[in-house]
Amino acid sequence: MAEAGSDKDLRLAVLIDADNASRTAMKDVMAEVAVYGTPTIKRIYGDWTAPNMNSWKSILLECAITPIQQYGYTTGKNSTDSAMIIDAMDILYSGNCDGFVLVSSDSDFTRLAIRLREAGMKVYGMGEKKTPKPFIVACDKFVYIEVIRAAARQAEEEAAREALPPQKPSKKESKKAPQQPASNVPISVEELIAESVEDLCGEDGYAHMGKLGNLLLKKQPDFDPRNYGFSKLSKLIKSLGRFDWKTEGSDNSEYFIRDTQRTDK
Repeated sequence: MAEAGSDKDLRLAVLIDADNASRTAMKDVMAEVAVYGTPTIKRIYGDWTAPNMNSWKSILLECAITPIQQYGYTTGKNSTDSAMIIDAMDILYSGNCDGFVLVSSDSDFTRLAIRLREAGMKVYGMGEKKTPKPFIVACDKFVYIEVIRAAARQAEEEAAREALPPQKPSKKESKKAPQQPASNVPISVEELIAESVEDLCGEDGYAHMGKLGNLLLKKQPDFDPRNYGFSKLSKLIKSLGRFDWKTEGSDNSEYFIRDTQRTDK
């Protein structure tokens, strides 16, 4: 799961665009939402009189999501977007939420995300990798549905492996040293991390891990260690082999990192 930081007590309004959301991924999406706060409002918008929407019923009941009916008044026009935007503004002015989760791959919600952030709301976006960049950068954090599903499958596989009785390795296997997989993190991401460490570090070159994670999201809202196959930011950074680590605090719970390639050491 993703690292949530200090926002875990946020009251969130989850608004889902059924025309641009995956039914099969909805359980995993709601589990992801719980990482960032408490979903006090859960609504999904669509034309529920359409035959292709019948398959949503079971998952909506299981996740306690309220369907909001919105007829398609004109062929080729999406009236769902307008209904969702109007509801979002009503919720904003009610003062009953601290943030919003907008589940859609549609760039039409870009201005809504910007407006909600202007009002001081935390805005999380969740959509497929085809989501246009303007909507992604308009959110405080954007998570890809494909990454959420892959992480859920990995967790299920790990749980299944742990349930199996331990097997003794053969003599041939025991002699082989475990090989570290090569990092598949793009150079651009490595440089983004290094630049962010430089922005935050003190005279000794060390930057606080928690502040680093927050800064990375501000610079790149769709930054997520799971995009590159890592469950946590710390594991991604360690795989690069470029950064030194140290811990502070009575229980060594405060992590700091330093770029070993920093020119001004």
